[in-house]
Amino acid sequence: MTLSEEARERLADVVELQPTKNAELQERWGMESGSEVHQYLENELGDYYFRDDNSLIRATGEAADLVDVEPGIESDPDSEGAPSRIRVPELQARIVEVLAGPDEESESVVSVLHSLRDAYEYGDDEPEAEDVRSALQSLRRKDVVEVEYRTVPTFRLALEREELEVSVAD
Repeated sequence: MTLSEEARERLADVVELQPTKNAELQERWGMESGSEVHQYLENELGDYYFRDDNSLIRATGEAADLVDVEPGIESDPDSEGAPSRIRVPELQARIVEVLAGPDEESESVVSVLHSLRDAYEYGDDEPEAEDVRSALQSLRRKDVVEVEYRTVPTFRLALEREELEVSVAD
């Protein structure tokens, strides 16, 4: 199956963002709906992606070989659980830096937002609470963050910072 330039670029997004959801790809691709994303995946990238047991979108091994992009997560093949290396957008990388560690009390989205504001100079590009919530959920899907449900969902790292190599995706 020969891919157009656009399809190849979008496949690279799937490889980089995996595991991901329609909504994350919808935002990245500037599409109107999750249905439009699903339709595109089925029609253009059907041979190169699959949905895992949690219905998250993942690239096939062939897809990763086809595009010149490092996967968004890498794990030690001898261990289960959290990955050893992730490539994520800058906001997610910053969250890993400020979020409570695995032995600390988990934090609410608002608490994480305040920690980000205290640690980084944002100016006009300051993230909103919904941006932080979305980033935390993405990190959760990557098994880097765990959630604890109290009055509101709260988050903390699933592993020690030193055990995770984080790089920022372009």
